[in-house]
Amino acid sequence: MVKRKAFVCLLAVLTVFTGCGEAKQTEAERTYPLEAIEMVAPAGNGSGYDLTIRSIVQCLENTGLVSVPLPVTNKPGGGGRITMEYLDEARGRDNVISIFSPPICLINLNGSTDLNYAENTTPIAQLVVDYGCFAVRADSPFQNLNDVMDRLKESPESVSVGGTSSLGSMDHIQFLKIARAAGVGNLRKIQYDGFENGGGVTQLMGGRVDILSTGISDVVGLVESGDIRVLAVTSDKRLEGDVISQIPTCREQGIDAEFITWRGLFGPGDMPEYAVEYWERILKEMTETNEWKAICRKYGWTMEYKDHKQFNEFLEQTNEEYRELLEEVGLSRRWR
Repeated sequence: MVKRKAFVCLLAVLTVFTGCGEAKQTEAERTYPLEAIEMVAPAGNGSGYDLTIRSIVQCLENTGLVSVPLPVTNKPGGGGRITMEYLDEARGRDNVISIFSPPICLINLNGSTDLNYAENTTPIAQLVVDYGCFAVRADSPFQNLNDVMDRLKESPESVSVGGTSSLGSMDHIQFLKIARAAGVGNLRKIQYDGFENGGGVTQLMGGRVDILSTGISDVVGLVESGDIRVLAVTSDKRLEGDVISQIPTCREQGIDAEFITWRGLFGPGDMPEYAVEYWERILKEMTETNEWKAICRKYGWTMEYKDHKQFNEFLEQTNEEYRELLEEVGLSRRWR
């Protein structure tokens, strides 16, 4: 009888603690978020990452979808490695979110870091698809993309290429993919410099690089002002917009290739499920607002929302495609 009473008491105590735990979890789900959410750009001011995360914050605040502060922090370095390390250190937290695009896969595949998106971050949602472009100064002798590719075919080292991501990452890979499709050989000899602090355009204007490989949204303003010319976009068809609709695609110039730049939000590894579900819902609502649609039109972004599950499935497939491309050009960690 004594043993039975002791067992019943123990069971009651466990039930109380379990109930408290469930109540605490329910309270967190019900009240989240209560504090500021740090929004991280893995590159400097003026970069594509910076533009995208600040546009998201602006839209969320202006539409009243989020009431807590959303301060933006810039953490450039390593093609996104510094930010991945930051998210890894924040494992399990619900108050840090970062924007990312293909480099979150590429910097692991090219050996820049052992961290990877699947184990060290929590994919939340994809928001938009952007496209790359290849820009030159207004006074550049290159009049079209084939002028550049013809020069590279003669001498791969004769054209200096700049980008806003590191060696072996997005801007570099998108240029190599198009160059390979154009018939350029010795891809490893092409000179490439990455300017992750957002200074790619400055380097182009200052003459340090001959051509800039970047996202079209990064240079729309300079195209409108006439300071630079964009030779091609990496989309499958011309983009919408008063200015960017005038820019030909690579395919229109006889180069049968494209490069898609998806952009989505990621939390720390093991981000609580209630936080992921909250941001899925809020971001889906954001993409349906007129404010967000106007932002996308302004920067030439194509709206393409994917929730947590869809985004994970997409990333798994895309990561394998990047692996194959890096192996082809000898930049995979497997071939080093």
